[in-house]
Amino acid sequence: MIEVVEVDAEEGEAVAHPLEWRGAGKPPLIRLKTAEGEPHLAIGERALVRLERTHGLEFVGRVIRRIERAPERLLAILVTGPHGARLQPTDKRIRGEFALENRNAKGVEPGDLVLAEVLPGGRLGMKRARVVERLGTTRSPKTASLIAIHAHDIPTKFNDAAFAEAERIAPAPMHDRVDLRDLPLVTIDGEDARDFDDAVFAEPDDDATNPSGFHIVVAIADVAWYVRPDRPLDREARHRGNSVYFPDRVVPMLPERLSNDLCSLRPLEDRPCLAVHVWIDGDGRKRRHRFARAMMRSQARLTYDEAQATWDGTPRGSAAGLRERVLAPLYGAFRALSRARQARGTLDLDLEERKVVLGADGRIERIVPRPRYDSHRLIEEFMILANVCAAETIEERKLTCMYRVHDTPDSAKLDALRVVLNGLGFRLAKGQVLKPQHFNRILDWAAGTPERHLVNQLVLRTQSLAVYSPDNRGHFGLALRRYAHFTSPIRRYADLLVHRALITGLALGRGGLDDGPSPDFAATAEHVSATERRAAAAEREALDRYVAAWLEARVGAEFSARISGVTRFGLFVSLDGLGADGLIPIRTLPGDIYQHDPRHHMLRGRRTGRNFTLGQPVSVRLVEATPVSGSLRFELLGFDAPPKRAVRPSRRSPKRMHKTQRRQAR
Repeated sequence: MIEVVEVDAEEGEAVAHPLEWRGAGKPPLIRLKTAEGEPHLAIGERALVRLERTHGLEFVGRVIRRIERAPERLLAILVTGPHGARLQPTDKRIRGEFALENRNAKGVEPGDLVLAEVLPGGRLGMKRARVVERLGTTRSPKTASLIAIHAHDIPTKFNDAAFAEAERIAPAPMHDRVDLRDLPLVTIDGEDARDFDDAVFAEPDDDATNPSGFHIVVAIADVAWYVRPDRPLDREARHRGNSVYFPDRVVPMLPERLSNDLCSLRPLEDRPCLAVHVWIDGDGRKRRHRFARAMMRSQARLTYDEAQATWDGTPRGSAAGLRERVLAPLYGAFRALSRARQARGTLDLDLEERKVVLGADGRIERIVPRPRYDSHRLIEEFMILANVCAAETIEERKLTCMYRVHDTPDSAKLDALRVVLNGLGFRLAKGQVLKPQHFNRILDWAAGTPERHLVNQLVLRTQSLAVYSPDNRGHFGLALRRYAHFTSPIRRYADLLVHRALITGLALGRGGLDDGPSPDFAATAEHVSATERRAAAAEREALDRYVAAWLEARVGAEFSARISGVTRFGLFVSLDGLGADGLIPIRTLPGDIYQHDPRHHMLRGRRTGRNFTLGQPVSVRLVEATPVSGSLRFELLGFDAPPKRAVRPSRRSPKRMHKTQRRQAR
């Protein structure tokens, strides 16, 4: 017996755990395979499966029988039609509508978002459900994030005890903190940043033995001073795990009294911080570092755009006037750190990001490419450096650390990558210890070819998922032996634990691990890794709904796109310039019977030999946009069906056709 705990958003593949596990260590992962044409299992669904071991503690499960259907409750929109009121599920994986059992549900009107309870029965007719609670209305553009919040059970209200504790907190006193208020620290964030938890500073090193080196300071909000172990605020922060960001709102890990005020490094205001001083040489190699509990005052709140424009010679905003005194040493240190990164050989994927711009009415105004400036990379390199220092210091003190680990790629995924690369003429040898540089060579080789998008997608899918763990397994993508998130304690609980370990290990005062009961790092790591995945899924689904609402008026329009996913039930495509994703059902592909080739990420036409492959450019027409579920449906353009061949009449009953042929013929 297994229970589904996660579903791959692109492939639809379900991942499950056994309901009972008596073996040593963690329960194994079970990747479920369903029969051709059978719908995939949903999260929470249980089944009896036959297991086949693949490697390590990972199995493939073949579903024998479903035990119970999920969900017992669902989010839905109340709609009306020829047959009266119906409930339309917001989850695109739930097929069909539900008959409304309590038609006179108080206060519920067409267009309302409701929580409904699925009722038993209804196998021969329409499934039935009853309204449990009205949550809002789809007439508001904020419904997209509201649906995601409720669908993933993301807590939005702080309990009374945590809220009261936050309101009682007074600003941190100076006491014996190091005074950094005269240091020209600045924050550099996006225009839409809601909290500021990191500030940076750099200057040339005055040590004669390090002529091209730099002294760097990374100052991080001292959240541990305010959020003490096992207090109401701490328990609530652990429960949430992290903040969740949507285009129209943020669901914070900490109450606004902390996240937007006392812990936010706002300009020209005294703020407590945990700062790390780092000295690097001209090639970005770290020479030494030390931590201090300090009081700082940010000199300016800069945006990435302002910092980059000012550095490029066009002074803008708060960055104007700071070019030589503040930005010049920052960019100098960044160039040194970039050389160290290149020498280390970190994974360098070419992935496009999109930014959603909302109008005054809360609806999408436009979708634009998210720029990638050196100012972004500067902050990234400074944060990575600070995180490495944190992990090293905790490890030296022999304290438990909440590492950020990124394992080496899965061997089965590597084998699948080799198959595709061999077909393209690139050989990825077996038996060698793979490093990020090997993948970078593949990416460099593909950079100037039509297969660039395909190769980038395949390399990305080969990578393991980064998670939190008290066991150090290194960070493969960054090519680092030890790494711990230290730089965002306002929005990540794992970072708060790292701060507490540093405070305890360096005897920096109150708010360390020893201020409360010893936390279960293993259980917390598993929990915050899960809340991180939950947040990512909710953010992605909300964005899908926003985009579907934006494209609803463009049904019938034609777009250029690329195939972003290949499954046995169709092709997923991503629109160029928009990043919007949708499905081309296999039954709509031009005149052929298509077979799924998962090893080559391809659909193969039996008669025509026509292939559709991951990364392939295509032209599509938008057929349907459903804002409620965030789903888009397309049809393929530019591929005419081949002429039909004359066939001799057959006495064979249509019922004897292969089920795949029957389904695709409909």
